[in-house]
Amino acid sequence: MATYVLIHGAGDFAWYWHLVAAELRGRGHDVVAMDLPIEDDAAGLTEYVDTVVDAIGERTDLVVVAQSFGGYTAPLVCARVPVDLLVLVAGMVASPGESAEEMFANTRYKQEAQDDSSDIAIFYHDVPPDLATEALSKGRQQSDTPWQEPWPLAAWPDVPTRYLLCRHDRLFPAEWLRRVVRDRLRITPDEIDSGHCPALSRPKDLADRLEAYRAEAV
Repeated sequence: MATYVLIHGAGDFAWYWHLVAAELRGRGHDVVAMDLPIEDDAAGLTEYVDTVVDAIGERTDLVVVAQSFGGYTAPLVCARVPVDLLVLVAGMVASPGESAEEMFANTRYKQEAQDDSSDIAIFYHDVPPDLATEALSKGRQQSDTPWQEPWPLAAWPDVPTRYLLCRHDRLFPAEWLRRVVRDRLRITPDEIDSGHCPALSRPKDLADRLEAYRAEAV
């Protein structure tokens, strides 16, 4: 049995992971998902990591999974507690001393033009409509504080890392992410036919991927 530690992205709740969590628990694993203090302007990356580490407690055999901006927090967790595997899902890839705001400029990020720029169209276009509406109703105000903080590690943590790219992501274009992952992590990302939020659009497929990664890492 493993413990999956699921870290949500900006403006979100632990609820984002509820379908994947149910899949993983059904396969006999422990699952930890927490609400990060994203609305608190006094909370930066240190407080985000503290929240995750507190939620982990004494658990072991950890697989840390991070969505989107959670990619800035997850490696810091790996520097604090022993982790068997780190998986980024449509995750941002931090670089030493670089803030999240700077990452976009430094990697020449450009969102592709969209006919519909609503949150439903960008984030939840392939999520079942009722679930997409529920997700949108749970959105939270994201503080700018952690976006402006330099990422504090001197190097990526020494932990096996996998990256799952979403081919139909309307927020993080696939071509951009393939380059970022190759340049920064020196790995080739795996890919899934999903938009930015596969934990809602394809929870079973995502759980299958996580389980395959864990099996390979054992």
